[in-house]
Amino acid sequence: MLYEAHLFPSFWGLAVLAFVYVRNRCPTAPLPGTTPYTGWHKKKPDVSNLWVFGCLAYVHVKKNKRRGLQPRTMKCIFVGYPSGNTKTLTNPFGDLFPSLSDLSDPPTLPDQGGDSNLDNDDLPPPENPPASNPSPPPSPPPPASPLLPDIVTPPGSPFGGPLSELSPSPSPSPPPPTGLGKHGYRTHDDGLYDPGPSYGRGMRQTVNNDNCPRNAEEQAHTAFMPDETILEGIAFSSQTLDYLTMEEGLEVAFEGMTETAHKASAHDGEPRSFCEAMGCPPEEAASWHEAAMQEIQALIENGVFELVKCPPNRKADGSRWVFKVKRNADGSIEHHKARLVAKGYSQRPGFDYTETFSPTPKWAALRAVLALGALEDLELWSVDISSAFLNGELTEEVYMEQPEGFEEKGKEWVWCLFKSLYGLKQAGREWHKKLHATLTDAMGFEQVKCEHSIWVYKRDDERIIVPVFVDDMTIAARTPEDVSKVIDDLKKHFKLCDLGPTSYLLGVEIKRDHARRTLTLSQRQYILDILQRVGMADCNPVSTPLDPNVKLTADQSPKTPEEYEMMWTIPYLNVLGSVAYLAIATRPDVAYPVSVLSRFSKNPGTAHWEVLKRLLRYLKGTIDYRISYAPDLESQPQVFDFKTYCDADHGGDKDNGRSMSGYVVKMGTGAISWMSRLQAFMTLSTTEAEYVSAVSAGQEILWLRNLFTEFRYSFTHASVLHINNESALSVAWNPEHHGRVKHLDLRFYWLRNEVEKGRIHVVHLRTEDMPADALTKGLGREKLKHMITLLGLVSIPP
Repeated sequence: MLYEAHLFPSFWGLAVLAFVYVRNRCPTAPLPGTTPYTGWHKKKPDVSNLWVFGCLAYVHVKKNKRRGLQPRTMKCIFVGYPSGNTKTLTNPFGDLFPSLSDLSDPPTLPDQGGDSNLDNDDLPPPENPPASNPSPPPSPPPPASPLLPDIVTPPGSPFGGPLSELSPSPSPSPPPPTGLGKHGYRTHDDGLYDPGPSYGRGMRQTVNNDNCPRNAEEQAHTAFMPDETILEGIAFSSQTLDYLTMEEGLEVAFEGMTETAHKASAHDGEPRSFCEAMGCPPEEAASWHEAAMQEIQALIENGVFELVKCPPNRKADGSRWVFKVKRNADGSIEHHKARLVAKGYSQRPGFDYTETFSPTPKWAALRAVLALGALEDLELWSVDISSAFLNGELTEEVYMEQPEGFEEKGKEWVWCLFKSLYGLKQAGREWHKKLHATLTDAMGFEQVKCEHSIWVYKRDDERIIVPVFVDDMTIAARTPEDVSKVIDDLKKHFKLCDLGPTSYLLGVEIKRDHARRTLTLSQRQYILDILQRVGMADCNPVSTPLDPNVKLTADQSPKTPEEYEMMWTIPYLNVLGSVAYLAIATRPDVAYPVSVLSRFSKNPGTAHWEVLKRLLRYLKGTIDYRISYAPDLESQPQVFDFKTYCDADHGGDKDNGRSMSGYVVKMGTGAISWMSRLQAFMTLSTTEAEYVSAVSAGQEILWLRNLFTEFRYSFTHASVLHINNESALSVAWNPEHHGRVKHLDLRFYWLRNEVEKGRIHVVHLRTEDMPADALTKGLGREKLKHMITLLGLVSIPP
């Protein structure tokens, strides 16, 4: 069924369900004269809805979901029967949804219809490209000492001669594998399934669609086609994951079909396979080729693999190329990056890996270090560890298929991995272990116990703080000499790239004014990218993210098949996930709207989508907002000190009556930590809701005090917690209002103990000056504007 329909093997779960559905409605030998369906349900089955698995179908696109010149129908493929007469379709973007739409009559499989784009996509490039459309070869790369000689160039490749050869450099790591012979490029799909990153509704995992372009011009055209047609074809693959159980396979089938939805939104003109990269225009293909060769060079220098025959009792994991255009903060191209990754989804626990956990720092910790750098005028320096994961040493025996474009000898030959590779489930953990051993044993750093991805060096008057997010390292030190010392010591152990003063961190632009001791964080370009991707770059801005008079509920979720079908075409979770990163990193003013919209992620409706679009319009109007950290010595005598504000909205969730908690922690003039979240249980009064919110804020206070203590700062007084509810304030100070809170768990009385110990000082603050108010409810324009100022957000055009 899959072969005839030219569908991915990841569709096998749906194929099984469709087969069983039809088989139960056919006569069988054990039940002469009847069918299994009749024997079970005691009635004849309705076979009017049976159709050929994999045939073409056409879905009507509603008027409000298409632009003026876009087609009224969308081509889909029939993949089963979810219920009754409603058929299951998958669209060009991999979405799976029920539909009553028209099917092709007579049934037409994707490779048979004359008007289908699916018929030629699975063919390899022609042996002799048309003479009328040659691809001019670029000048050959400069020669190097031979290691991978005489690499064969595929037909139609933009490279006219042999590719550049690699030259290993001395390395203290184990000797590079020997026996590397001739390599040739693949010219067709390698047939391997590959799940990708998690995104949005119906976009949890991805399938590798590695069809080669027929020539460079076709690839250049495809890369700039509209999103609706980039991935119209659904490719055929030839291998399956034979060790999956039925339940796992069905889950993979449903998750795998959404690959093209993610690629349609995140592709951005980047090739999705080695063949596509080699089919780009000559100059771009040369850049991708150079990036791939640099990656192979790095693997060889680090002694990552050895070419061996795969043992008969082991199955090699797949591999794929990931190509990414690295951009600067302003969106300009920095360089082309190629990364060889293992298909870790096929690893088996207990055989290929055991533990996988690897810590990453909280954004609150990163902002605390950045704010500290601004207020104390520390040097902030960025370092990127090149091919960081390749430094981790594997303790398990792992085999991986040879990478596309660099195969040799035959498919029975595979890579035996000695070191971790991107994509392996244990790769992050092994790299973290290697980095920790280097910083602590060889360089004298200590790991921060309350934040395991930050290390600190404490000797006499020296204080060096090093937060690390995977391979992105920031060094905070008093003098440039201290920074240079750390970098020189790191170079003894790792190959790294010195990026200079920190100006860009995890997609966040950082600007400093040393004279005024200020630092700002902005995601302006990130917002522009979201708006451009959603098609709202020219939308009209609004002054508030939420209308205070609009209340979202679960009753606004889809209830009819037509509503479900319409919402399946809307990238609700994709957009919400993108905006959520803003709320996590630099925009506390959108934390509450994101929290509210996230409640309906399982089944969003048009009302929720309209509010999300309003949030995008708000971001368009506030695109220049930045968090600003500057000294506030009048209210904070110590530069590293902080103040905390908390609030609650009793019964804020109309669906279940739970209350909303919110807090914000300010250091200097800007917020370093914030939270907007539904409380875990229902509170019975405003006093109780406010007190529970204060407990959450108190926990954050103690974590930050522990963090700064490990940075070797001392606190001479209690940290201030502001509450705008006098009853909750009284409960925190004394066992008053006992009747209102006597049913609370004992753990909530922890805050009163901390107040008695003198580590937290609770004070009252009027609601008009409570910045946490913006984290618990929707506000009007003027009040929101005031709260934004209190949160430390300022508008600074580029």
